Amino acid sequence: MSQEIEFFPASTNVRGAPYPRVSADGRATLRLEAPQAREVCLHLAGGERTRGDGPFLMERNANGVWELMVTPKARGFHYYWFAVDRLVVNDPGSETFFGYGRQCSGIEVPEDEASAAYYQPQDVAHGEVRARWYYAQTTGTWRRALVYTPAGYDDGQERYPALYLQHGGGEDERGWTTQGRMQFIMDNAIAASRARPMLVVMDCGQVLTRRPGPGVPDLAAMEENAQLFGRVMIDDLIPMIDRVYRTVANREHRAMAGLSMGGMETLAVGLPNRDTFAYLGVFSGSPLSAIDRTTAYGGALSDGVAFNAAMRLLWLGTGTAEASSLRRTRAFSATLAEAGIRHAVFYSEGTDHEWLTWRRSLNEFITLLF
Repeated sequence: MSQEIEFFPASTNVRGAPYPRVSADGRATLRLEAPQAREVCLHLAGGERTRGDGPFLMERNANGVWELMVTPKARGFHYYWFAVDRLVVNDPGSETFFGYGRQCSGIEVPEDEASAAYYQPQDVAHGEVRARWYYAQTTGTWRRALVYTPAGYDDGQERYPALYLQHGGGEDERGWTTQGRMQFIMDNAIAASRARPMLVVMDCGQVLTRRPGPGVPDLAAMEENAQLFGRVMIDDLIPMIDRVYRTVANREHRAMAGLSMGGMETLAVGLPNRDTFAYLGVFSGSPLSAIDRTTAYGGALSDGVAFNAAMRLLWLGTGTAEASSLRRTRAFSATLAEAGIRHAVFYSEGTDHEWLTWRRSLNEFITLLF
């Protein structure tokens, strides 16, 4: 007799909500009560497809409850939403998470306990995530940065290196702590002496008020946004962090990294500003097309000897199941190799353009810093 699979409430549910439910073998059951609806579809964000997977038509029972069991392509965190007679709604059983440029439902499909341990809270010393508002002269606006301070920060006068960590497109400064579980990754790595205690600074990388729509990226808008965000970082954010927090305020103790759009911003901001950053991490964010290394990024890649003398680490990470990023990362790595530029490449086995790739990338990258 086959053993019945046990389903349990997802960790991303609002308190007390019985659905969505997930199983140890990677399946998820979702429900929505909508007795007057004629059709309910599930959209499940998974991988490189801009609009996510689906729509999947849900089934209605006699009580007007719509239900569907799905198996996402990858474990880990996934955005999702319902279309009720084509009206997009979130799941009242789920917490909401800022992604796709708006609040979405989200579901954590669990990995096995051992694989997930590095991003789960453990019995170790914990740091804190603090919100810091500041006025950016560059844009003439108030902005909010989230800052992770490691355990023991308030107990002494030690100064710390800083990692500036950026989210992906359609997300904001909350992404790495809420979806990415950055604080637990840092706590666990520091407690295990795999990473040095450091500050982690997260700010919103979407500075332009206009946003590209879904589908083909607006490359001109992305470039303009990256340049403006770079000015915010260099002229406003970093000086504020160095003034308010106990940092070691030099390039040898400053890193920048990001996922997808944030990885592209890391290249756009970090490469021309090697006097500001000595470490760069690009997670699924290699250039969208071939580059001329003699002119790209202000000519930063034109002289391999000079680059290697200035940059302590250029690190690329990608999932093996995210076809576009995998291809682009390999192409960028080949371009760097042709220029004689030292760099490292990490492949996250079996993961797509989603948070498991980026959690794993962060977990590896921080061990090489400072």
